[in-house]
Amino acid sequence: MQVTERPVNRLTQEDFLPLKGTDYVEFYVGNAKQAAYYYRAAFGMKLVAYRGPETGTRDRASYVLQQDKIRFVLTTPLRHDDPIAEHIRMHGDGVHEIALWVDDAESAYRETTLRGARGFQQPTRMHDRDGEVCISSIAAYGETLHSFVERRNYRGPFLPGFVATPDDTVSRPVGLKYIDHMVANVGWGEMNRWVGFYRDVMGFRLYQHFDDKDISTEYSALMSKVIANGNDRVKFPINEPAEGRKKSQIEEYLDYYRGPGVQHIAMATDNIIATVSKLRAQGVEFLRVPNTYYADLEQRCGKIDEPVDQLADLGVLVDRDDEGYMLQIFTKPVEDRPTLFYEIIQRKGSRSFGKGNFKALFESIEREQALRGNL
Repeated sequence: MQVTERPVNRLTQEDFLPLKGTDYVEFYVGNAKQAAYYYRAAFGMKLVAYRGPETGTRDRASYVLQQDKIRFVLTTPLRHDDPIAEHIRMHGDGVHEIALWVDDAESAYRETTLRGARGFQQPTRMHDRDGEVCISSIAAYGETLHSFVERRNYRGPFLPGFVATPDDTVSRPVGLKYIDHMVANVGWGEMNRWVGFYRDVMGFRLYQHFDDKDISTEYSALMSKVIANGNDRVKFPINEPAEGRKKSQIEEYLDYYRGPGVQHIAMATDNIIATVSKLRAQGVEFLRVPNTYYADLEQRCGKIDEPVDQLADLGVLVDRDDEGYMLQIFTKPVEDRPTLFYEIIQRKGSRSFGKGNFKALFESIEREQALRGNL
């Protein structure tokens, strides 16, 4: 595993794109009302804001869901000939926009487009009685956008045009805290191109690197590089397929999503046993590894605080690096197309991504692929 650190000064005056974190993630979905219910009832997200025909927006409906610092926006088109409808026809439900929280959306747009980004939305200021928001956007891999959201002068529930919703009686919170990282799948030979994009256009640095020797099974392999911004609040692993005997999970994703896109979102918790127990009770399905994984867990990973029998019952994986250990588990795809899924992660010092679990994890993914007839 290769780790490359950003020069010290890049954290201060040389960081031309200071990011405060992830502001929201917008999904284009076929039926936002129903999708919102799933995320509320299963993942414990709370409905906090809405925009649609009743609020003056005629072409779409959007539901804003939140749990602690995680904010999802689910948007569905109201007309068949809308570009959003074409996006859904092509890709199925999926992530369209990753919005990043900044202090200056105009500067973020200017600095990134000067460095080669393709501008999608010039800085636009929106107002209502709760204040002002400025948003700008650039294009990234596939049809994914990065938006820059400046909201320091805004006090409303989300953005101008949205209205606050009544107290949510459906939501059942599970202890999710923030987005730890978001993973992109790109095509053959495209990983280094997009690593270069984030390095040159957005000032990110290479954080960790995994090759096909790290991430492979008997049948398939992939390669991955993790990039991070200056303060490490935003991290994007980027995956591409590698040669193997059979179709890899990345190839399966690209076939069904019909191009590059967000493969999974990792959400952090302070108590993975409690969080996963609630998620499982609320209907979220997780990948499982063989019980033999837990037979020598503490010999492999050292002493941990959590009871191994509880981790085994839930299927939670453990890995350790030189700074501590981490616990993680992955859901099955949350849609019928085998594309988007989620990771639940708890970090106890570790800054890595579970390298020691790759083989067991990807073998469990291959078992699911085989059931779908796609291995």
